[in-house]
Amino acid sequence: MRILLVEDEPEMAAALCSTLSQHDMVVDHAATLAEGAEAIEAPVHNAILLDRQLPDGDGLSLIPRLRARKHPAPVIVLTARGDVADRVTGLDLGADDYLAKPFAIDELLARLRAVLRRPAGLAPDILRAGRLEFDWRDRCASIDGATLDLPRRELLVLEALLRRRGRTVQRAALEEAVYGFDDEIQSNALDMHVSRLRRKLADAGAGLEIHGIRGVGYLLKQAM
Repeated sequence: MRILLVEDEPEMAAALCSTLSQHDMVVDHAATLAEGAEAIEAPVHNAILLDRQLPDGDGLSLIPRLRARKHPAPVIVLTARGDVADRVTGLDLGADDYLAKPFAIDELLARLRAVLRRPAGLAPDILRAGRLEFDWRDRCASIDGATLDLPRRELLVLEALLRRRGRTVQRAALEEAVYGFDDEIQSNALDMHVSRLRRKLADAGAGLEIHGIRGVGYLLKQAM
């Protein structure tokens, strides 16, 4: 899943980016309201973590822009302002949840899972195809109950293909699912991830095949 973090405190931003990445999330970081507004122009994020006190304005002002663009991503507001009036203001503007600083990372992850389970987020919790099951909450792929050992990038490729199984996924869409705004992408990097994933699925007898569609992208379907 891909997360937009709008946070101006460098230490907080670095810690969150690192932790969320360790949980197999692609994180795009915006340090100002202006950068956040630019980032939401492309609706590629599954959720948004939004600080209120930004150097160029109140982060809450980003929410009406999101909703005006019919951006479906749920928003969790992160702020040192924890009183009831501030929480009510944020929720009334369209925030999906509100988390006061300081907070435990486990609570943030739990709240992310909660908002992503809602209709506008990611569903269902477990994706199934062939003999494979993928639990996006636990970031675990398994075949007949046996865990399939996949590094982060291959896991993200698998998730993106599973969510669109039976349909061709364009290269650009796969790259958006796997890489952040600031990642340097080598010309053949995506193909290498797909190739390794294809081999592992075949070796494990997943009953799935990944087909390359020349000049377009990739298609995941059940093996014949």
